[in-house]
Amino acid sequence: MSQATPPAERLAQLAGWLNEHQVRDVEMSFADISGFARGKTLPAAAFIKGQQLRIARAVPIQSCTGDFPDYRFYGEQDPDVTLVPDLATLHRVPWARTARALVICDCVDLDGELTPLAPRSALKKVLARYDALGLTPIVAPELEFYIFAANPDADAPFQSPQLRSGRRETGFDSFSFSTLNDLEAFFDDVYRACEMLGIHTDTWVHEMGPSQFEINLQHGPALQLADQTFLFKTALKEIGNQHGLNVVCMAKPLAGAPGSSMHIHQSLVDTQGNNAFSQQDGSASAQFFHYIAGMQHYLPHLMPLFCPSPNSYRRFVKGLAAPVNLSWGLDNRSVGLRVPVSGPEARRVENRLPGCDANPYLSLAASLGAGLLGIEQRLTPDEAVTGNVFLGEDKASLPRTLDAALALMEAHGTAEALFGGEFARAYVAVKELELTHFHSEITPWERRYLAMLA
Repeated sequence: MSQATPPAERLAQLAGWLNEHQVRDVEMSFADISGFARGKTLPAAAFIKGQQLRIARAVPIQSCTGDFPDYRFYGEQDPDVTLVPDLATLHRVPWARTARALVICDCVDLDGELTPLAPRSALKKVLARYDALGLTPIVAPELEFYIFAANPDADAPFQSPQLRSGRRETGFDSFSFSTLNDLEAFFDDVYRACEMLGIHTDTWVHEMGPSQFEINLQHGPALQLADQTFLFKTALKEIGNQHGLNVVCMAKPLAGAPGSSMHIHQSLVDTQGNNAFSQQDGSASAQFFHYIAGMQHYLPHLMPLFCPSPNSYRRFVKGLAAPVNLSWGLDNRSVGLRVPVSGPEARRVENRLPGCDANPYLSLAASLGAGLLGIEQRLTPDEAVTGNVFLGEDKASLPRTLDAALALMEAHGTAEALFGGEFARAYVAVKELELTHFHSEITPWERRYLAMLA
């Protein structure tokens, strides 16, 4: 439904659509800092009348443990934000037994501005700067995830689900169809959910790990794809639960097995719809090289947005298809920044750093933001590399723990320059809360080895 439709006509259309599908309630939803869906539910009749909903301003920065940072990071008086629905995202909820709809909302401060604490606001802030340059980012995320059996005991290791043969997948079985067929009922429901939610999927494959899969989303404008990725990850969890399965988007759920990434393909189009990374003669443009240079220079400062938990950094293991560098090259999967083979109209760069545990709004905002700074500052990249560079030395130093990544983020002003100081400070505060919680745990490794020492 077009946002340009007059309000009265738009409300009439909404009323007709909701009544046609006998929708009882509407979920006013947004992604918090972890990418988890939060919000409030409103009766459909109240939604049609335009009833406003508010929620505490701190909710977008709730940590994964359920804790909140100090009030200094969201307002001493614990103020509200207003949930403003983006009507283009209104869809039926595929997993609901009673007809419900959902709509993705922006969190708006009481002064009428987007709250800087919400991840969708951070992405919109970067996209506004591209719009001022007459450029539109086009992206295509690739998401990897594991499907495990139900796991009620958080201390127990994950197990692959039992298959038709009665056995469980244990080894690597890349690009096979057998487990896809074994889990046909689950995948059928995911397909139906994607159709209902307006998620445009491309290829599905069995990935390297046991019961690990990948879904590619079709390319499109960045905000639209961030919304689709947010809804897709939510749908995976909900539909998995309905089938007695545990869909896990952790970066590294199994020791010794490949991690799960969220590679992001990125390009820019100009006001005429032409790929700004290509010149008229088909060769690469200056903006293409500036963009890559920006990513090489600034991505290390933004690593907590791609790799948001201590577990995220376990994925970076040499030889398991995870990037350990910020080199770039043509059709080379050993680099962090890969340029796929394509025609000039599809020239793009693939950022291979983000894990599937990343918030899609923030990983897109950070990746596009780094490229934007490269364009604005006309930076020059390193020479493209050839051959396998998994084991080589790289000029860019990537932090190997969340502690180190947060220290690097605080030492530079990149996040503040892109998203504002309030967001940057709040993000670090949330992650420090989570790290304190993480470091307070005593692990099986410690019990296994340290208890034996004299």
